[in-house]
Amino acid sequence: MASHIVGYPRMGPKRELKFALESFWDGKSTAEDLQKVSADLRSDIWKQMSAAGIKYIPSNTFSHYDQVLDTTAMLGAVPPRYGFTSGEIGLDVYFSMARGNASVPAMEMTKWFDTNYHYIVPELGPEVKFSYASHKAVNEYKEAKALGVETVPVLVGPVSYLLLSKLAKGVDKSFDLLSLLPKILPVYKEVIAELKAAGASWIQLDEPLFVMDLEGQKLQAFSGAYAELESTLSGLNVLVETYFADIPAEAYKTLTSLKGVTAFGFDLVRGTKTIDLIKAGFPQGKYLFAGVVDGRNIWANDLAASLITLQSLEGVVGKDKLVVSTSCSLLHTAVDLVNETKLDAEIKSWLAFAAQKVVEVDALAKALAGQTNESFFTANADALSSRRSSPRVTNESVQKAAAALKGSDHRRTTEVSARLDAQQKKLNLPILPTTTIGSFPQTVELRRVRREYKAKKISEEDYVKAIKEEIKKVVDIQEDLDIDVLVHGEPERNDMVEYFGEQLSGFAFTANGWVQSYGSRCVKPPVIYGDVSRPKPMTVFWSSTAQSMTKRPMKGMLTGPVTILNWSFVRNDQPRHETCYQIALAIKDEVEDLEKGGIGVIQIDEAALREGLPLRKAEHSFYLDWAVHSFRITNCGVQDSTQIHTHMCYSNFNDIIHSIIDMDADVITIENSRSDEKLLSVFREGVKYGAGIGPGVYDIHSPRIPSTEEIADRINKMLAVLEQNILWVNPDCGLKTRKYTEVKPALKAMVDAAKLIRSQLGSAK
Repeated sequence: MASHIVGYPRMGPKRELKFALESFWDGKSTAEDLQKVSADLRSDIWKQMSAAGIKYIPSNTFSHYDQVLDTTAMLGAVPPRYGFTSGEIGLDVYFSMARGNASVPAMEMTKWFDTNYHYIVPELGPEVKFSYASHKAVNEYKEAKALGVETVPVLVGPVSYLLLSKLAKGVDKSFDLLSLLPKILPVYKEVIAELKAAGASWIQLDEPLFVMDLEGQKLQAFSGAYAELESTLSGLNVLVETYFADIPAEAYKTLTSLKGVTAFGFDLVRGTKTIDLIKAGFPQGKYLFAGVVDGRNIWANDLAASLITLQSLEGVVGKDKLVVSTSCSLLHTAVDLVNETKLDAEIKSWLAFAAQKVVEVDALAKALAGQTNESFFTANADALSSRRSSPRVTNESVQKAAAALKGSDHRRTTEVSARLDAQQKKLNLPILPTTTIGSFPQTVELRRVRREYKAKKISEEDYVKAIKEEIKKVVDIQEDLDIDVLVHGEPERNDMVEYFGEQLSGFAFTANGWVQSYGSRCVKPPVIYGDVSRPKPMTVFWSSTAQSMTKRPMKGMLTGPVTILNWSFVRNDQPRHETCYQIALAIKDEVEDLEKGGIGVIQIDEAALREGLPLRKAEHSFYLDWAVHSFRITNCGVQDSTQIHTHMCYSNFNDIIHSIIDMDADVITIENSRSDEKLLSVFREGVKYGAGIGPGVYDIHSPRIPSTEEIADRINKMLAVLEQNILWVNPDCGLKTRKYTEVKPALKAMVDAAKLIRSQLGSAK
């Protein structure tokens, strides 16, 4: 029996690539140094898979930044501002597209489907000249071959590439990106012909767009593209890979009748209904790559259950045509459990990172061929059984409390307009009140204090003293700037999810469970393994301390339940919404304790609400219902005079604006400046919003300092569509990653702009 891995993490078990990239970007190492680290990582991955017995090993899934950007480079589709004319694309142009440079901005970055990974969005239009400008796919195939490893080169498929792109600035909105297929297919043909000439016998084309709700014209584009490629693909085995969801019946029909294609890959973890489609009819003589090992989570596979699924599929497609695979690329999971030396042994036995998943795939393939590794299967069954019966997983009182939530919708009893009046009486804010999103710069010194306290090198007393001094500094800065609603700056926090997870029960943490988010940026998601509760207050001490330093309102800062859920590795033994309700109850306790502690403004961030939206429209309303309900649970018990804020990133909200209104927050701040103010178009189109709203007035992801005039102009644009009595003035996001030399002048410009507009509005009356 054969085994296959869709893709593998690139960062390395100890983030070797991250450090090599950042050293290169800082000018501390050469391109040769970077290429050496990269080649070593690739070689280790290929050899590891080969040693584990994997038959179909992917190549070209390694990247210095992002696989979609690699495809843009392969097609020579470089936006004109980067000055590329022809030839092979070098690292300078490649990284300029990803990160911008001194004179031009980067290309847009957005979420890869519903994952926490970001890709660089191609900018296309009728003027783009395509040419074969990066030979990376062929070079990496040859590199593996020279090491004695036969691989399957992986390309982003042509139709998905175009559908994942956006129109370049100035291109007419009516332009159809799919009309570029005839221009990009010649480049794909060149690449495929060269791979064939280099000796490749298999090739993998990732077409994840197949799982989306596509109308007929888009499905026809797939049929047309593969018919056009058929003669070039002849003589090769071609795998078209899909992932992340069930494939719709119509798309399944289109996919399985593509010309020139030998094999089809499906995610059977998130796409369990796809199994019914396969059983109802699979093309004779074709290969099925069955994704039964989860590429998106870190739980050990239920090998016995997967084997039953595989055996039932074997009856449909035939023994020699079934390949055991991962559900998607392992890019979305942590790299290797071997590096977790401090993790609790019982919890560790329940987990499998990428390296362990490779072994699981091989073990399933061998078992299917009748060569079961009995001791491996027994250890797996024991671990699953210990997880099911472990007392640390289940907390009966939490289960009961969460079950009791189902009947009510947990709304605050008073309408938002009446609440805003009660809050204004208490807070007495000017029109266009100013605030920030929560975090202030995290200096090297501050990180050192936290690190030393964690390592028990300094006493709790010294730690508390240092944090209090930092809070006082942040409060003084805001008072000097004359900001209206203050924050304490979050100096005690490492990460907006990890900080809360460390204080909640049911969470575990890894030392090296890093996952790539974008470029060299990695996140380390907590592991939710059991029922979640809050043993004691988490933020009340710091928020009350900060409030005692000022007469102005001080915001309590919390991460919301949906964001904690979406940015963690979540237990897979109960529905996600049940876990979310448990987190919501824990945050509710915290909100009520903050209120008792004298905090009258409380922000509950739901940065990740949008990204949890399922890929298929039919599943949207169920998700939005429980996500919005979870948010309302957190604050339904507070008094009218307590002002509840929330914050959201990535303001692609036009399609879910009614759910956002349904969250019933008093004030919402939203990232806005980076997305060309797409957000404001919702209100231009007549959506009525009665609560407070603060669309970000400047981009904190860039070191650029905006002018007062520029921010005033932004505020005026907002006033054209929003009432002045609900508009707030704030940056796009938290200031954690910026330097004080950037933050102070930018906030001064923001406050000055708010005052300027206030005086103009005052004199207009």
